[in-house]
Amino acid sequence: MKKWIVFALTATIMSISSFATASEGHKGHGDAKDPASKGATFKHEAMVDGIHSEFQIMSLESMNMKDPEGNTHHIMVKLFRNNPKEQVKEAVGKIKVISPSGKEQIGTLKNYSGIFAANFTFPEKGKYGIICLLKVKDQKVVFKFWYPHG
Repeated sequence: MKKWIVFALTATIMSISSFATASEGHKGHGDAKDPASKGATFKHEAMVDGIHSEFQIMSLESMNMKDPEGNTHHIMVKLFRNNPKEQVKEAVGKIKVISPSGKEQIGTLKNYSGIFAANFTFPEKGKYGIICLLKVKDQKVVFKFWYPHG
């Protein structure tokens, strides 16, 4: 029983610390309530296992775009290896968006010449969890951060 408690506690601490580490590079710009709703771009940067990421979240409306599936926001990420000058052009991945009420959306990232992107819907106000799983060659990396919407 003691081993199980120690294991559960260790797993919890590791997941919290990995989320905190991924959130350290947060650089939000614009209105803190919902940066992407007013035409501003929400930005988040993080480094995991030698892969540097630059995320941007924008409303499709601010980009004068409409999604045929009714999505409202565009999430894109640029990847760099070891330093910002060496852009990663080939990767595959998915993004999971978790709404404040716990509803999940999963989108496959499309590669636009080294910029990886997918569209999502943000129907309710609050903090959205963004989890991005990427495979760069044989290396898997996970980026996690919060997006304040509303």
